[in-house]
Amino acid sequence: MTGKLVVFEGGEGAGKGTQIRHLERHLDFGVLVTRQPGGTDLGAELRRVLLESAPGTVDDRTEALLYAADRAQHVAEVVEPALLLGRTVICDRWVDSSIAYQAAGRRMDRVWIEALSTWATAGIVPDLTILLDIDPLDGLDRAAHRGSADRLEREALDFHRRVRQAYLDLADANIGRYLVLDATKPEDELAATIARRVDTLLGTAPA
Repeated sequence: MTGKLVVFEGGEGAGKGTQIRHLERHLDFGVLVTRQPGGTDLGAELRRVLLESAPGTVDDRTEALLYAADRAQHVAEVVEPALLLGRTVICDRWVDSSIAYQAAGRRMDRVWIEALSTWATAGIVPDLTILLDIDPLDGLDRAAHRGSADRLEREALDFHRRVRQAYLDLADANIGRYLVLDATKPEDELAATIARRVDTLLGTAPA
């Protein structure tokens, strides 16, 4: 792979979409922005099932397999070809989302989730993971202002607290590729910090 993969992670209402838009404008040289789930036509259908189904209608194992299916199609159709062409790919979520949401949130077997996710993504690891950290109470309050809650947003607060802790544990275990930011900081301040880190990664930082 000659391109770079930059991934945004975080709980509900962390502001990933906003910061992705800021970074896309900052880079402004043919960067590819995509997301999981939903970065392909098939992924869009899987996203609808995963997020719009009624609570309790999707078995936990089915949920994990659907996320893996989305990732496999996404990597084959979008991410890997772009990286091979040397493009910078910005992705909303990657494997660490499943470790946080399925392994920790759903209390599923982490070894199984990691193996499934690694297989689905052909072992591709982000060059940089930006974690926008936020207390679940604040994040869910933000999310509530966007409109009706999706299936994951309707999970119990304890679920979202487990997700947050899993992300922080992942960041502690992977310091070299993680940038952890307080998502309650001013939007422009966060954008500037992210831009500096990505410029350093890409070798485009001012001398």
